[in-house]
Amino acid sequence: MRIAVLITNTDDSAFARARPDDGEKFATLLAEVRPDWTATPFWVSRGDFPADLSGFDGVLVTGSPASVSDDASWIARLETVLADVIGRRQPLFGACFGHQLIAKVLGARIVRNPGGWGHGLLQVTRCGTAPWSGDEPGFALYGSHIEQVARLPDGATGLFAGPGVPVAGFAVGAHVFTIQHHPEMTHGFITDLVEEYADVVGPAVTDRARVSLHQHADRTAFAEEIARFFDCAQTADGQGG
Repeated sequence: MRIAVLITNTDDSAFARARPDDGEKFATLLAEVRPDWTATPFWVSRGDFPADLSGFDGVLVTGSPASVSDDASWIARLETVLADVIGRRQPLFGACFGHQLIAKVLGARIVRNPGGWGHGLLQVTRCGTAPWSGDEPGFALYGSHIEQVARLPDGATGLFAGPGVPVAGFAVGAHVFTIQHHPEMTHGFITDLVEEYADVVGPAVTDRARVSLHQHADRTAFAEEIARFFDCAQTADGQGG
């Protein structure tokens, strides 16, 4: 299966350049459960948009420190691309920024988290099911976000909720799947990120995040959930993109 990875990350700091980029992170994540799949990166945040997505079996939109409400030309262009992907029912997965932008394209509002930063290891509970859903009642996932989806988009099914995050993941039919958090992050990366962001999020949030990282995310289990989504979407629509 060929997956187009649309990279929305805008962090060009020394911290980011010293570590695998989001295209590499998601390629590694998918390879853990589907080693024969191909993940092709496109840096849409830098204006590198694929000429034609129809040749891919699925599309994946990454996270970003940018806000989906930012007035940036690449975000507006990406909204148009995603509307087209959704309209033709091409399998589409979004994480964090991707989750929020897909929700925005579908008509939902994006708001600041009422409880402040979600940062570190975060819990989500399964509150709904889709054809690809596993048996797990929920997952522990790494995350870092100050905004969230205010309500489910019309026609969407809520799949996950977390403390202070009622819309932590949703589905639309068999062709859209999202999650607010970062399944691609490794324990080492989030540990470093918590220290890097200490001055941004403040001491209380940082201390909570440090304590949360005494445990590890359910990385492989959620990677399997993503892979089952793409498998299921192909079967449901009988298409390869």
